[in-house]
Amino acid sequence: MRDDLAIIIVAAGRGTRAGGGEPKQWRALGGMAVLERTLAAFVGLGRICLAVHPDDMGRALDLVRGRAVLVAGGASRDASVRAALACLEGSGVGRVLIHDGARPLVSPALIGRVVAALDGHEGAAPALAVSDALWEGAEGRVTGARPREGLFRAQTPQGFRFPAILQAHRAHPGGAADDVEVALAAGLDVAIVEGEEENIKLTWPGDFDRAERIIGMTDLRLGNGYDVHAFCEGDHVTLCGVKVAHDRGLLGHSDADVAMHALTDAIYGALAEGDIGRHFPPSDPQWKGAASEIFLAHAAGLARAQGYRLANADLTIVCERPKIGPHAQAMQAELARILGVEAGRISVKATTSERLGFTGREEGIAALATAALVRA
Repeated sequence: MRDDLAIIIVAAGRGTRAGGGEPKQWRALGGMAVLERTLAAFVGLGRICLAVHPDDMGRALDLVRGRAVLVAGGASRDASVRAALACLEGSGVGRVLIHDGARPLVSPALIGRVVAALDGHEGAAPALAVSDALWEGAEGRVTGARPREGLFRAQTPQGFRFPAILQAHRAHPGGAADDVEVALAAGLDVAIVEGEEENIKLTWPGDFDRAERIIGMTDLRLGNGYDVHAFCEGDHVTLCGVKVAHDRGLLGHSDADVAMHALTDAIYGALAEGDIGRHFPPSDPQWKGAASEIFLAHAAGLARAQGYRLANADLTIVCERPKIGPHAQAMQAELARILGVEAGRISVKATTSERLGFTGREEGIAALATAALVRA
């Protein structure tokens, strides 16, 4: 964290154009509030001041959990920024980033570019060059055209040296579209840094759909699972839901499907939801001899409920015997059925431990699994 850096997040508007029945910054996006995502992007970079509507103070306190200072926003964006700047005055801040609360997909790289540009400029802001033709229009008809050369689409965070932007805001009459406009009115030097298409501002209902798609491409969860079961008396083992003839069975509270247990734990791990034991305690007699399909289906359902889908899973079974190869395709198909995905997303393979260790001595079977979840 930089002691001389502060971040102002402006989130006091009502955002009615976005629809949804409540201010857009409080709507859910990818399973969490928009403002929660925005705040998380800046936590640890510097002290944070969050400007919210007075009516939202209660829910804002629950959201920040000590990670930011709250200030009551004003009737306009620049009024909210002035209130936040005043709150930071005298705190030793040398640089400040001012960011829209409705831009939850800002990247660390973009933030870093803005901060770095302040080494040589009084202000810096991200932007994208306009590439589309520009028209003027009225009453649904094109009335003229404008050249696009030298035009940019402005984004946030917009960064400034603190004393300069504080003075600029206090001198400005109000009504500015953003803080760069305020800075330019005060004669400040503002550098343009490269913006990002993904750094969208949620304004219209369709913006939420676009943001969900972006999150789905970038919100990746990985989990690992590992399980071991010892051999016992029996005439078959159950692996990945498939019964395989063998001269021994596997010992366990449930059906001892070591492979399915490892995969189940991998999915729970990707969700940060513990392991099978948390959800199906072995001390509970109702799970005695239970089919492990119950556990795997529960993990898959939990992933779907949290907005994720299985991208792929890779499972390795470690044993000398029985031979897994002849049954791998059936195992792959059974796991795919339970998980509700195509078989091509599931890998089932086996290896030996070259006669080393407990698996090499044929005392039991081990299994390792990796699961990748992406936002649906």
